[in-house]
Amino acid sequence: MAAASALGLLRQLGGRTGDARALFAYAQRLSRRDLQTQIWAIEYAVSRGDVPNALTHYDIALRTARSAPELLFPILAAAVADPVVRTALVTTLSASPGWGTAFINYVAANGADPRTAAQLLRALHLAAVKVPPEAQSAVIDALIVGEFSEEVWSYYAAIRPGSDPRRSRDPRFAARLQSPTALDWVAVNDGGVASSIEQSDRGGVFDFSAPPSVGGPLLRQVQVLPAGTYDLVGRSSGINQPAGSRPYWSLTCHRDGREFGRVEMLGGEADGAFSGTFSVPLDCPVQVLTLVARPVETMQGLTGQIQMVQLRSSR
Repeated sequence: MAAASALGLLRQLGGRTGDARALFAYAQRLSRRDLQTQIWAIEYAVSRGDVPNALTHYDIALRTARSAPELLFPILAAAVADPVVRTALVTTLSASPGWGTAFINYVAANGADPRTAAQLLRALHLAAVKVPPEAQSAVIDALIVGEFSEEVWSYYAAIRPGSDPRRSRDPRFAARLQSPTALDWVAVNDGGVASSIEQSDRGGVFDFSAPPSVGGPLLRQVQVLPAGTYDLVGRSSGINQPAGSRPYWSLTCHRDGREFGRVEMLGGEADGAFSGTFSVPLDCPVQVLTLVARPVETMQGLTGQIQMVQLRSSR
């Protein structure tokens, strides 16, 4: 097998393509585990514009050679930009090859253009191919960083049907997501704060706490709101700190951190209801809605819950 493959390569280098093809075909009949044979078959199929046959040999190589992913994933990921290749690749991945999940994660994390990766993942979603949550999050994060607001919303709406770009998602914390994306609610647990989204038969609630003198973000959700005016409404409980030391909601620009206003939380005297207004300018296509804790000096620190919150267009 190795001898036939080596001879085939020599014939190819000498311009004797017909002889090379015969030798590589013989080597493949002997064994499919020779990576060099599969690479030649891929290159030959590509030279003839035979995408399905090229993917067949990609599949064989990735199934049988341990070193194949390191060599072939970057090439195959770059080829995803070609719509013909992308369509054929969805068919290949629909068969659930052993390398499929690893490749989907690779494209999502390493693709040169996140828009191309999003096109592949959306096509897989439409073909009922399971896309790992970490791949969904990686593509959404890359689209957000690139400020491809239309593309990020298009992909997110495909995996979360019924979403509306003019309002925040999951107002009652009922989604039960094991791996939320940046456009879902993300509980923050940094710097000593503790937060979590808890669910029960009666619905969801966001629970948070922070020790004395510790503050910072507690909960966030990325938005792609069109320019305009938005109302924030919600209800909380268990926040008994005095005015000026309670948590607040902040809407900022993802690009440069500009703050578009704050909505202060209310204490028990107002039954926890809160509301406020933000204005989003034209020059900020991606925003971040964040619940922020102020440091408090009381011995018990900060505790509380959010039962409901939604940011929505004022129109």
